Amino acid sequence: MKKVVGLLLCGVLAVSAAACSPKKEVKTLTGTGKGFGGEITVTVTTEDGKITKVEAVGEKETQGIGSNAIEQLPAKIVEAGNTDVDTIAGATVSSKGILYAVNNALDPEAYPWPIEESKKDVNEVVASDADMGFGVASSGRVGPGKDDQEVQVYSFNQVYASAIFDKEGKILELHIDQLEVATPNYDGETMPHFSGYPGQTGYNIDENHDGKVDGVTENTEDLFMSEIDGWKTKRERGDGYVMGTGYWYQQMDKYESIFVGMSVDEVEEWFAKYCSDLNGRPLQANASKDEDIKKYEALSQEEKDMLADVTSSATMSLQDGHGDILKAIKKAYENRRPLTIEGAKGLGFGVANSGRVGPGKDDQEVQVYSFNDVFVTTLFDENDKIAAMMIDQLEVATPNYDGETMPHFSGYPGQSYNIDENHDGKVDGVTENTEDLFMSEIDGWKTKRERGDGYVMGTGYWYQQMDKYESIFVGMSVDEVEEWFAKYCSDLNGRPLQANASKDEDVKKYEALSQEEKDMLADVTSSATMSLQDGHGDILKAIRKSLENKHAIDLKIGQ
Repeated sequence: MKKVVGLLLCGVLAVSAAACSPKKEVKTLTGTGKGFGGEITVTVTTEDGKITKVEAVGEKETQGIGSNAIEQLPAKIVEAGNTDVDTIAGATVSSKGILYAVNNALDPEAYPWPIEESKKDVNEVVASDADMGFGVASSGRVGPGKDDQEVQVYSFNQVYASAIFDKEGKILELHIDQLEVATPNYDGETMPHFSGYPGQTGYNIDENHDGKVDGVTENTEDLFMSEIDGWKTKRERGDGYVMGTGYWYQQMDKYESIFVGMSVDEVEEWFAKYCSDLNGRPLQANASKDEDIKKYEALSQEEKDMLADVTSSATMSLQDGHGDILKAIKKAYENRRPLTIEGAKGLGFGVANSGRVGPGKDDQEVQVYSFNDVFVTTLFDENDKIAAMMIDQLEVATPNYDGETMPHFSGYPGQSYNIDENHDGKVDGVTENTEDLFMSEIDGWKTKRERGDGYVMGTGYWYQQMDKYESIFVGMSVDEVEEWFAKYCSDLNGRPLQANASKDEDVKKYEALSQEEKDMLADVTSSATMSLQDGHGDILKAIRKSLENKHAIDLKIGQ
């Protein structure tokens, strides 16, 4: 009876529509998505399932880029009533993060959070001929900044580029990583540090990364070894290396995707046309410097749109005090060599850093110290067997080491060390560690392959010995490489066993081998006798890391 009366009231007596309408179901939902700088959260209001309001928050999205999506996209979603809307120009990553967050709020089962990371899309790459190259570019930097006691921060950078080129020199695959090492007064929590050599004047240190100096380092051998052992590349630092726009590795992924398909000349032309002559960063519409504004305004609208897409993901410099990425790519091309394989399914890069007390002492009985960086670029087949590899190494010593081609590092400005200027085995004085010396020493660092015939060993040259090891390891898995080392190399010094071994442990290990295995080792040691794992460098560790850092590719050659 009450229902009938209600209908009469609504239909005959014209009671207000609000009073007669059934109560709407209002829901307030929250969701999360991944923007460029970090998580984006949304609050979605629905009435009877219809989206009526969307609010987005993403404090780490770049101002003027990602923030545009935060401000503009919610209204477009409300207007459309769903997430089938265009992204905001120049803020693609942030836009997609908002759209995912809304979908996560509406249907968390279909759009779960956290997102299960999917593997990077792998495109088939076919080439009639291909080369593999690796390059490292080293540079010093006065900075970043000073500490709270106005003491300068110094750093050195190594940019690593591993690349596959076709016969025209076009980039088929590209992988870039970087090591940045700073004085210990830099407060970045994940920044690798080097305080100086044992015995050198200590350096200001910020131990708890709060921006305040806590004291001065005591430069001992333990500190020297532990700091170097803890160095991590920018990719290894992962989400610990936050930038104004996302993370370092995300920005570098974007640059790599842009440069694939270009020759080195075309990469340099792209940089010259689309990046600032002042700081090496991609040009943006909101440029404030007259030179950048003029250069940007000379571009076509299509070129400006392309740059807007680039800078939604990558804004860091390609060539400045932080590192010379262009130089590393160019050196990878210069160092390329032909691939004689049919293809590969994975590309990996690994670097292993280690300190060394030595080689030796100078004529004043002052210790020589050195640090070693081993670089390995590896192509893997579908079974993770090594299809091809390139191994190189950088060894840097105190300036009292008398080797003529040995790269030197004397320490930071304000520190000093004995120096043998003419490489005659006699100390000539003590370095005056100025900023000019700091920069010039690092600029002159050469890898062992770059040192070429200048790096003579007991058996041939370093690069010849490494060529031999590479040829042995092709066709093996990384596990098999380690097993080969464990069976056929000395437990004392990491060198391949020889018939004339003098140490009891080596004699016993060698005699346990079959004649066929001894013949194989005789062939190896006719070309390669150096250690694969000792104070000079950990080659096995770098090979292992190249597998751990492998990403999928689909490279086909000669088809």
